Amino acid sequence: MKITVTEQVSRTVIVALQERLDAFSAPQMREQLDALLAGGATQFIIDLSQMPFLDSAGMAVLVSLLKRARQAGGDVQLVKPTSGAVLRILQLTRFDRVFDMLDALPAK
Repeated sequence: MKITVTEQVSRTVIVALQERLDAFSAPQMREQLDALLAGGATQFIIDLSQMPFLDSAGMAVLVSLLKRARQAGGDVQLVKPTSGAVLRILQLTRFDRVFDMLDALPAK
């Protein structure tokens, strides 16, 4: 009898943003996400619930992460922002349809 057992461990990284993600902070965020990807992380939850501002540079970081995570067999989910301005940006750009949107962080 031949038995094949494959154990797949999927590590989910939760990144909580509590400050602006804009042209000034995007490079630092990209570096941190690059390090996580290089370390083997492929499943990401980006918690936007406390983030007050998001601009196009920040959105580019999120799209880049989504592309690279999916290429590695993973995915990126976003926790909905409580800031109306950030939520409107996500809706206007249809990011709320590109990313899987969560109402809150999953329970541990």
